[in-house]
Amino acid sequence: MLKDCFTRAAKILGVWVCLAGAAQSEPMHGIAMYGEPALPPGFTHLPYANPDAPTGGRIVTGEVGSFDSLNPHIRQGRVPWQLRFLAYESLMGRSYDEPFTLYGLLAESVEADPDGLWVEFHLRPEARFSDGSPVTVEDVIWSYETLGTVGHPRYLNAWSKVASIEPVGERGIRLTFNEPDRELALIMGMRPILQRAQWEENAFTESGLDVVPIGSAPYVVTDFEAGRYVSLTRNPDYWGADLGFRRGTNVIDEVRLEFFGDGTAMFEAFIAGEINTIRETNAANWENNYDFPRAQSGEVVFSEIPHERPTGMFGFAMNTRSPQFQDWRVREAMIQAFNFEYINQTQNGGTEPRITSYFSNSILGMNEGAAEGRVAQLLEPFADDLLPGALEGYTFPVTDGRPANRAGIREALRLMEAAGYSVEDGVMVDGDGQPFSFDIVLQQGSAEIQAIINIYLEALDRLGISPNVTTVDSAQYRERTDRFDYDMTYFERGVSLSPGNEQYLYWGCDMADTEGSRNLMRACNPAIDAMIGEMLTSADQEDYRAAVRALDRVLTSGRYVIPIWYSPISRIAHDRALRYPETLPIYGDFLGFQPDVWWYEE
Repeated sequence: MLKDCFTRAAKILGVWVCLAGAAQSEPMHGIAMYGEPALPPGFTHLPYANPDAPTGGRIVTGEVGSFDSLNPHIRQGRVPWQLRFLAYESLMGRSYDEPFTLYGLLAESVEADPDGLWVEFHLRPEARFSDGSPVTVEDVIWSYETLGTVGHPRYLNAWSKVASIEPVGERGIRLTFNEPDRELALIMGMRPILQRAQWEENAFTESGLDVVPIGSAPYVVTDFEAGRYVSLTRNPDYWGADLGFRRGTNVIDEVRLEFFGDGTAMFEAFIAGEINTIRETNAANWENNYDFPRAQSGEVVFSEIPHERPTGMFGFAMNTRSPQFQDWRVREAMIQAFNFEYINQTQNGGTEPRITSYFSNSILGMNEGAAEGRVAQLLEPFADDLLPGALEGYTFPVTDGRPANRAGIREALRLMEAAGYSVEDGVMVDGDGQPFSFDIVLQQGSAEIQAIINIYLEALDRLGISPNVTTVDSAQYRERTDRFDYDMTYFERGVSLSPGNEQYLYWGCDMADTEGSRNLMRACNPAIDAMIGEMLTSADQEDYRAAVRALDRVLTSGRYVIPIWYSPISRIAHDRALRYPETLPIYGDFLGFQPDVWWYEE
């Protein structure tokens, strides 16, 4: 049986897919996991988009931090994260109502080798850049080669698997891979396409605000002020406005990104009407802090958007490059000392559930108890590389909710002693009498994260541990995390319903010591890489799910992160003129939701 399932990687999102009609190679309008894509050729709109949405209006969002570059395709510089998704297009586009399906965007069709040795894309003749020039085969080839060699690290790994790229006829591009890998067809289909001519006299890898990369998307950057705001305007001559994939999307005339020094300033700007939409991540704030005049008058409304995606991992990552955290018992002690129930009550009124694993809240999450069946079979060859709990079962501690957390502190002391530490004169020391301490590096702007750390510091003090907490601006934070210059830091990693090759970027060994990588905790275990490999070559959906659940066990029992909470809903306060469809994608409020399918209507 052909192993005809594969995955696609992106920044916070993977899409696992199988070529429709894998037994044959022929041009298709889309790629689906099993059978045909749900939407037929010539479909009129995505099921969660409103094809009758009016154009006009503006949406103004707030961001904490700053920026000094408008090129999101290189490592250098601080760039508004939204630009990569709003201002640039790829050959294929995602459907967020079918987590396993991509449809043609710049490409009118895709043809892939059933064995995963090559893929061909055929450009739409009407595809245009924002300056009106056609998107050509040469632009595509230049974009792939440039991004794959000198672009951001997220592009480099997949490019190393490409043996050649060449034109086919007038509008075709064929990529040949150096080994069978069906996933690569999708990865290559999602590369942003840039205009080659723009960079003939400009240095692509230099960061700055002098050059705004030209894309082909519905929005173009029309105004900005360094560190303060970026304004994107809907292109009235956008080439793809009549595509079914685009109908009812990107209809708001202006998308403006405002930047603030901290979260308090951003919230005050929302109260004053300077920004007109804001996401609230704190349940207690959602209940208590939104009773202001614009809300009382009905000018501001409150939307709760449910989703069906995995929790991902949010919490405090321990850097195993640091000697303090190389022993798993020390990491478990730090987890035991973290009084989640008390912190959750203090910060959220106890309403938010805890993250219990990297893929919890989904069908991909590990099951409770010992590994069984296919999951156990996948993990057994790596038994000597696994930490306690991977095979037997691992759960995060549950406290009684009291501030003292005596049981957790006792267990933390036991673990520290087992790791060779002891308390002398109220200070945790190693065998040489040196105090055990570590550096916590946080980014400015999050009062909630600082409040969590303050409570945590009180618990650590009971262990005789006094960490150093450093709060830095966004530029310094990126520099330090790129260099792995921290012992512990706040960590966010979203995952999708279809994780894939991007998992190597998050916790694969190849990225463990690559500066600027997303493997902040330096996860490196042969079982991790092996489970990701199993995911990419699974013969069917059940085998794939078993591989993800096995990966979940290895990561969770690795004790790399002290998890906090997640929300099964997104909370968005916004001006009542901003609307969204009643039909929601299964991903809910995720990439591709706001502002993509929102509209403005008084």
